[in-house]
Amino acid sequence: MDFMQSFTTVSLKGLTSEHWNRTRFLPCRGSRAFFIYSRENAGSACRIEKFYDIMGLIAEKSTDGRLSSDNGPLSVGKEENSQMKATIGCPMKQLQCGGCPLLDVPYPEQLRRKQKTIESLFGRFCHPEPIIGMETPFHYRNKAIATFSSARGKLACGIYAAHTHHVVPVKDCLLQDSRINEIIGAALFSAAKCHLPAYDEDRGTGFLRHMVVRRGTSTGEISVTVVTPSEYFPASRNFVRSLLEKCPDVTTVVQNINPCHTSAVLGTEEKILFGSGFIRDRLCGNTFCISPRAFYQVNPSQTERLYQTALEFSGLTGKEQVIDAYCGIGTISLAAAKYAGDVLGMEINGDAVRDACWNARLNGCENVDFIRGDAGKLMTEMAKEGGKADLVFLDPPREGASRQFLVSLLRLAPSRIVYISCEPSTLARDSALLIKGGYEIRRVRPVDMFPHTQHIETVCLLVRCRKRQDGKL
Repeated sequence: MDFMQSFTTVSLKGLTSEHWNRTRFLPCRGSRAFFIYSRENAGSACRIEKFYDIMGLIAEKSTDGRLSSDNGPLSVGKEENSQMKATIGCPMKQLQCGGCPLLDVPYPEQLRRKQKTIESLFGRFCHPEPIIGMETPFHYRNKAIATFSSARGKLACGIYAAHTHHVVPVKDCLLQDSRINEIIGAALFSAAKCHLPAYDEDRGTGFLRHMVVRRGTSTGEISVTVVTPSEYFPASRNFVRSLLEKCPDVTTVVQNINPCHTSAVLGTEEKILFGSGFIRDRLCGNTFCISPRAFYQVNPSQTERLYQTALEFSGLTGKEQVIDAYCGIGTISLAAAKYAGDVLGMEINGDAVRDACWNARLNGCENVDFIRGDAGKLMTEMAKEGGKADLVFLDPPREGASRQFLVSLLRLAPSRIVYISCEPSTLARDSALLIKGGYEIRRVRPVDMFPHTQHIETVCLLVRCRKRQDGKL
């Protein structure tokens, strides 16, 4: 299959909103290019629809057009495996578990590869700073999602094998908190004891879909969320009683109802079966209440380093008007509030806004406000009304910021932008539009939030250096 169909130099004006959210960057022989992709079917490679160079250069055709179809960094050419030796053995790998594809690569080499990826994307604009790795890159995840299945008539739970919907039973994961592994085993035992059947997504029968376990690293508090297709929960009291007998440190048990046939794990409706319905944890000196559907970083020790980097890049002096877009439950907002004049968090998820307001009161932060709504629309209205911001933090999902949001950000025109990204390719894509709008990249620092995977967290500082020459992008 010929993936590279055409190489055309175009302006960023040619990108529609639909194209923008399907755009990925591809480091290609020193060029900073991007492509618009599509997926032919689940588990297949990507087909390139269009291929552009953002700086007006003609992109070079790769000798190997194969691109990885997962959500990690896309690569061109063959892997440099000649000097790689397996250092960690994991029985799950034989079962095609796709949770940690780099486990066989020595950790220093993982960091080297990730640093190289960042340098290939951003080396043209600045000298990326060294990646921040972990001293002990195992058992760092404070959250686990397990899927229920039926194996030879017996209840099982685990994770999907790579590029399939086949569930691989996982008894001990090298990435998850060890206590979480034990909680999953206990919950599975309790569910089997209560004769609760696994949900069959093809037939639409059964009951147990997923289980989400979270543990507050600093507090030890544990939440167990059981996802079901309907509200009816047979033997719910017996299940909770059995789980608490084996695991008395479980803080709360919640039933989440998700009747939809989608890839989303959690639904919108919840019932508290035991406890308060949330757990607490401490991060950057603040205490946070975390509900089942709230976004909270899964690697707490690296999250501290990530947010410290963001605050360092921000250069706050205590006087600035700050916006935290995609603020979630307010983790970055509350961390920045200690060093800023006022902070305004924007979040489209109403549950997250509720949690953020509660967290602000819990930590006594009086210079922070939160508002529910689309950050792009809210900032557009602010700009029309003459509102200003000295600094904007943004930490969007893996697909990056929408083009509409970035245009609204340029209209608001803060003097500094601190962009926190979990996908370097979309960070590079979004930065290209901001550079065209009058910003320049001053600092880039990667943080290894997810050892043994291809994912890279990156903090980027953009500073406004000139006004836009035209009114459009």
